[in-house]
Amino acid sequence: MNEIADRVPSPDSAYGAVRGRVAWRMVNDRVLIRVFGADRISFLHGMCSNDIRAMKTGEVAPTLLLTDHAHVVADMFIYADADAFLIEIERSAWDRARAHLDRFLVADEVEFEQLEELAMLDLEGPRAAELIAGLISQFNELPPWRFAIAGGLRIANLPRLDWPALTIIGSQQEITELVRQLKDRGEIEASDETLEAVRIEQGVARAGIDTGERTLALEVRLERAISLNKGCYIGQETLERATAHGALKKKLYGLRLPAGQIPPIGAPVKLAGREVGRITSTAQSPARGGIALAILHHDAWTPGTAVTVGEDGGLAAAVTDLPFE
Repeated sequence: MNEIADRVPSPDSAYGAVRGRVAWRMVNDRVLIRVFGADRISFLHGMCSNDIRAMKTGEVAPTLLLTDHAHVVADMFIYADADAFLIEIERSAWDRARAHLDRFLVADEVEFEQLEELAMLDLEGPRAAELIAGLISQFNELPPWRFAIAGGLRIANLPRLDWPALTIIGSQQEITELVRQLKDRGEIEASDETLEAVRIEQGVARAGIDTGERTLALEVRLERAISLNKGCYIGQETLERATAHGALKKKLYGLRLPAGQIPPIGAPVKLAGREVGRITSTAQSPARGGIALAILHHDAWTPGTAVTVGEDGGLAAAVTDLPFE
């Protein structure tokens, strides 16, 4: 972590703030869904890839919805309350996720309620907890994947990008007031582009961006959202076979690109003229220049492998393991 922070541009930039200090972002692209009812635990446990039944009040878990063949339907985060769960999911993914859940919701006593009255704020960076402790006296630092209620706000230590971060949930009025305080302090706002560069550097796949309808969860390194020991759930058998037999033929890797040359999403990646993958995400990193994610055939998994990008192979690139070093 410190090695990255030492190489970043000015801390006055949004990227420098995220990597070296803290930056904030209002969240408009994710929604919150309250899940309640007597069967909520057993239902979500059977639908989700992580161990929902083992969750205790105050915990947050990354999890996936999968098809029978372990293809990724959606990724989301689940907060465990005493009498309900709270799902946090990308707004664009909720309709598909809800349709998938409804397919298996037969006689279960489970209900879903979208909470549009709530707002969310992300604080990204190694000093996020220090910042919020200075604004909310009731806040005590939390271990990763835990949340607490402080000052009327739900505050979660949620390293969604595998980087220190807090997510804060409250009423529209409460979050608006918190943003005002951050602006008054001169805290830096992080753009979507900045956080996308950090996501790609960290090698964190995004469902619907780095996955397609036939992408296996293990191919995009989403192991943090998967329990292989919890018992039966949709997609489990396929995941267990892939793990037991080392059957993965494709996997998410990084690509280093020439300065200023960013290929289009979906561009083919070639090794010795043969296609071995496709570009799924790209960014211009202030610290590393042009970078990309691609799901590559195992022939191209060795870090440092020279590949080309594009139909004509006109763009040279080098394979790197994830996260980017």
